[in-house]
Amino acid sequence: MEQRDSGPMASRTVLVTGGSGGIGRATALGLARMGARLAITGRDRGRIEDAAREIRTAGGGQVDVFVADLSAQSEVRRLAGEVLQHLPSIDVLVNNVGGYWNTRHVTADGLERTFALNHLAPFLLTSLLLDRLKQSDSARVVTVSSNAHAQGRIDFDDLQGERSYSGARAYNQSKLANVLFTYELARRLAATSVTANALHPGVVSTSFGAEDPAGVQRRLVPFMRPFMKTPAQGAATSIHVASAPELERVTGRFFADRKPRRSSKASYDEAVAGRLWQVSAELVGLTTALST
Repeated sequence: MEQRDSGPMASRTVLVTGGSGGIGRATALGLARMGARLAITGRDRGRIEDAAREIRTAGGGQVDVFVADLSAQSEVRRLAGEVLQHLPSIDVLVNNVGGYWNTRHVTADGLERTFALNHLAPFLLTSLLLDRLKQSDSARVVTVSSNAHAQGRIDFDDLQGERSYSGARAYNQSKLANVLFTYELARRLAATSVTANALHPGVVSTSFGAEDPAGVQRRLVPFMRPFMKTPAQGAATSIHVASAPELERVTGRFFADRKPRRSSKASYDEAVAGRLWQVSAELVGLTTALST
């Protein structure tokens, strides 16, 4: 298809995970309007094809669609293979996909779903796409976390919530893992052209968590919706971190409302980050993951 050749993101290829709805779809739309070539992932082909049509209309350019359930490592690996086959370059990877489950669910790999989807999926996908990202003169890895990371703790004795499970605790842990991963990735890639940053999108009105909501969600969300951000407003920080020229060499930072912010004290613990990295690499079968 014909590709737009104007705009601040012209000639840049962006991959957004979870791009079929919510913040991911709004992020892809915004970057397409800036001239980027978009690739999006989603679990449901109908929904993601619908998103692709909207993005093509908005941006006038090519949109590649990849169908995958990123809670399964085999699907992450298949996705990475298809992406490497179809995209000659990747300039920005937006690790947007995520979820919340009030009760404990186990993936095909025997792992707790929140940790698997929210943390291990971006860890593995980034690892598998890193060589392609390094080929860009200024690539960016943008990971969508949450201010919920400030309530998180990495429980190495019960990472999978087997002994005790709470949806909120699992989610908070996974969002802290996103920030720890980002900072460790930035340290490991300091000598390369790839930057890594994390962000809080705000409290956004989407269908997030609707598959298995907590009671508090069912009771309070209808009253909170008028005060929540729209998906487009929630995507503003993702778009900014993915595209702002002034952030080309900025790495290892946390953003909210399009500005750098101090993340939680726990997120700066390099010993915890290093241990999490090693454990994550073992869980996804990449014992030398992102060693550069």
